[in-house]
Amino acid sequence: MQLQDILYSQGFGTRRVCAGLIQQGWVSVRNGTAPGDAEHAVCTNAAADFEPEGLLLRVQGVEWPYHSKAYILLHKPAGTECSQKPSTYPSIYTLLPPPLRQRPSKSAVQGVQAVGRLDQDTTGLLLLSDDGQFIHRMSSPKKHVPKVYQVTTKHPVDEEQISRLLAGVVLDDDPQPVKAAACEQTASHQVDLTLTEGKYHQVKRMLAAVGNRVERLHRSRIGALELPATLAPGGWKWLDQDELGLLTRTA
Repeated sequence: MQLQDILYSQGFGTRRVCAGLIQQGWVSVRNGTAPGDAEHAVCTNAAADFEPEGLLLRVQGVEWPYHSKAYILLHKPAGTECSQKPSTYPSIYTLLPPPLRQRPSKSAVQGVQAVGRLDQDTTGLLLLSDDGQFIHRMSSPKKHVPKVYQVTTKHPVDEEQISRLLAGVVLDDDPQPVKAAACEQTASHQVDLTLTEGKYHQVKRMLAAVGNRVERLHRSRIGALELPATLAPGGWKWLDQDELGLLTRTA
């Protein structure tokens, strides 16, 4: 695969822009199987062929491992919107480097896309990808992928409220009861709520239906994948194969 095409696939601009970066000496490469102390080699030939899998790029001083598809975990902070065109708060996409936002796509929308959405005041684990099948598998209600939310409530949680959440509550716009897959009380005003479907403001509306109110909402887990404790709000990371396995084994 030509180096200019590799850079283009990773979101570093048009093929002409990528060719220019290469010809100006801004791109160096290293094989991922090379020893850890191996040096990147500058390549100024835009048409040079490389095996892309395992290739480690350095573009204008920024390290970039080649990924044919992007699978990203973001620790969403409060006060951000899961929209490319936010109405009030900053977009979560501004937390990502430009190449992830510019990756070419066959669809009209470029870059990685959020797998579902979290409200602007909700924090925690958010997945993003440019793999349409993966996005569908993770977000489709038919797949029943469990998502765990740490809920802090305004009023103390009691056994009756937990029983009703597990049995199912009726939301104002849906005649079918919506129930939690699991609900574990962790403190007087806190529960871990597990859902396998996603509706608009679902957690907040479910708690309101049982006479309580959500004060803070944090998504801690999707499938068997937990939000890393070491990833600060606003931080992101590539998902490795083991982490992808934790997601897809439940989908």
